[in-house]
Amino acid sequence: MALLQIAEPGQSPKPHQRRLAVGIDLGTTNSLVAALRSGISEPLPDQNGQVILPSAVRYHADRVEVGQSAKDAAATDPLNTIISVKRLMGRGISDVKHLGEQLPYRFIGGESHMPFIETVQGAKSPVEVSADILKVLRQRAEATLGGDLVGAVITVPAYFDDAQRQATKDAAKLAGLTVLRLLNEPTAAAVAYGLDQNAEGVVAIYDLGGGTFDISILRLTGGVFEVMATGGDSALGGDDFDHAIASWIITEAGLSDDLDPSAQRSLMQTACAAKEALTDTDSVDVVHGAWTGVLTRAAFEALIEPMIARSLKACRRAVRDSGIELDEVEAVVMVGGSTRVPRVRAAVAELFGRQPLTEIDPDQVVAIGAAIQADTLAGNKRDGGELLLLDVIPLSLGLETMGGLMEKVIPRNTTIPVARAQEFTTYKDGQSAMMIHVLQGERELISDCRSLARFDLRGIPAMVAGAAKIRVTFQVDADGLLSVSARELASGVESSIQVKPSYGLTDGEIARMLKDSFQYAGDDKVARVLREQQVDAQRLIEAVEGALQADGERLLDAEERMVIDMQVDELRELMKGTDGAAIEQQTKRLSQVTDAFAARRLDSTVKAALAGRNLNEIEE
Repeated sequence: MALLQIAEPGQSPKPHQRRLAVGIDLGTTNSLVAALRSGISEPLPDQNGQVILPSAVRYHADRVEVGQSAKDAAATDPLNTIISVKRLMGRGISDVKHLGEQLPYRFIGGESHMPFIETVQGAKSPVEVSADILKVLRQRAEATLGGDLVGAVITVPAYFDDAQRQATKDAAKLAGLTVLRLLNEPTAAAVAYGLDQNAEGVVAIYDLGGGTFDISILRLTGGVFEVMATGGDSALGGDDFDHAIASWIITEAGLSDDLDPSAQRSLMQTACAAKEALTDTDSVDVVHGAWTGVLTRAAFEALIEPMIARSLKACRRAVRDSGIELDEVEAVVMVGGSTRVPRVRAAVAELFGRQPLTEIDPDQVVAIGAAIQADTLAGNKRDGGELLLLDVIPLSLGLETMGGLMEKVIPRNTTIPVARAQEFTTYKDGQSAMMIHVLQGERELISDCRSLARFDLRGIPAMVAGAAKIRVTFQVDADGLLSVSARELASGVESSIQVKPSYGLTDGEIARMLKDSFQYAGDDKVARVLREQQVDAQRLIEAVEGALQADGERLLDAEERMVIDMQVDELRELMKGTDGAAIEQQTKRLSQVTDAFAARRLDSTVKAALAGRNLNEIEE
C-alpha cells in the first residue's frame, strides 16, 4: 500500500485532466515560464527552486548549457556564450552595428540576411539560441506539470516588428512548442495586474527590460483589455545602462576602447553589478583589474538620463496617440527588471504625476499574465468569465507607390486582428503586371521604411493607364503577422503572399536547425526522464516525512523508524546524481518499506472515526 494523496471532493489532484498550457516571457536578460495551478498563475521553478532562467546559452562541442552556469562563463568563454540574444532577433547583419560596439561575437552571413554567430558547435542564428532557451523552459514546464504541453503563449515587446515576431515563432518551432499566440508584453502585464487589482480605467504599462522598452496605454473595462496606443524602442534597456557604466570605467581607468572579447564581458559584468548595487546604496566601489573607483548614484543617474529621456518621449507620444491627456492616466504599472532603478521610477512618477505601481514582481508579471491567457486559449474554463484582449500593430503597414512613396493601408495602433483593403491602378497603357512592394514604417519615403516583401500580380488585362482596378488586401492575425493579397477586379486574377520578413529564416536554414535539434533529442529525453524521477522522489520524501512527523513515534518502533530513515537518506542522496533508473528503483523501495506504516495509519484513522458509534449508526 503506497502513501495516499487525498483531494477534496470534486477536486482531482491529477493535473492532466486540464489541458496543459504555459505562458513564457522570453526576455533579453532573464526568461520565465508560468502556468495556472489551482486557479493561481505562478512562475514554475527549476529543481533548485529558482523561477528565473538567465537568458544565456553556452555552446560546448558536445552539449548546450543554458542559464546561470552559462552566464557565469560569459567572461571566460565569450565567443561560445551568447547573452542578450533577443536584441539580435529578426535583425540583419547591417543592423548589428547599431546595437552597441561591445558584442564579442564573430558574425557571419547565412542564406538569409540573418546574422549567424560562430561557435564551437558551428554557426548559430539568434533563432537557434532563443530556441535553446525555450527548450529548457518547455522541459521545466512538462516535468513540473507532469505532461506534454498543448501550447504556449509567448510574449514579445509591443514594438517588435514583423521580422522579430516571425523569428520568435521560428524559435518556438525549433524548441518543440506550439505557439497559441504571440502576446505583447505590456498586454500580458495588464492581464496579470488588472485581474489582481480589479482595475478599471486608463492604465499605462511602462516596460523597461534588459534590451527593449515598451510603453502601452490601455483601457481596462470589465475584462476587456483594449490597447489604445503603443510605442517604445526595441534597442533600449538595462543593457544600455550597463554600457554607459562600462564606458565610464574605460574613461576613468584610462583603458583602451579596443578590448578583447573576454575583457569586454568581464567589464560588462562589473558594470551590471555596480548598477544593481546602486538600487539600494548611494555609492559603490568599482573594481576592474588593477583599477578601483567609486561610482555614486548621482553620477550613474547622469549617465543614464539621456536614455530615460528617450523612454519618456515615447511615453508622451503614446499618450498623444491614444487621444487622452497625461492626467487621464489613472495608474502606471512598472514592468521589467530595469524599472528597479530608483531614477527610472522617479522620472515616471514626475511625468504622470503619480507614483507607479510595483506590487507585482516586475520580473514575473509578464509571464504570469501570459499563463492566464494560455490557459484560456488551451480551452480551459476560467472563473470570472473570458478575457478579451485587443492588441494593436506597432507600426504602419503599406505599399510602395509611384515616386518611391509609402502609401499606408493599415495605420499603426490599429486593433488586431484586422483586414483592410485599398484599390490601386496601373500607371502605363497596356500594363499587364504589377509589382507589389509591402512596407512597414511611419515615414513617407520607402527608403526610410522597412521592406517586408515583394510579389507580382500578373495577367492584368491590357487597358489604358488608370482603367484597371486592383484591390490589395492586408490581413494581420492575432500574432501580429501579415499576409497580403492583390486582385484585379475585372478579370479576377489574384496573387497573394504570406509575408516572410527579409530577416526571417529560409526553409533550408529551418530544415538544418531541425536536423541539428534531433541530434540532441536523445539527451533531451534523458534529461526529462531524470527530472520526472526527481520530482516523483521529492514528492514521496515529503509525504513520508510528513507522515513520520505526525505518527512516527506512535506507530513505529525504533528499528522500523531507522529502516525508513535510511531509505529516505539513500533516496535523497541519489537525487543529487543523474542516474534516473537508480532514483526510480529507490523510490519504489521507499514506497515498499512504508507500506506497513501507511496501513497502520489508515487503520488508526478508521478506528478513530468509528470510536463510540454502533453498527446501526454506521448503516444509516
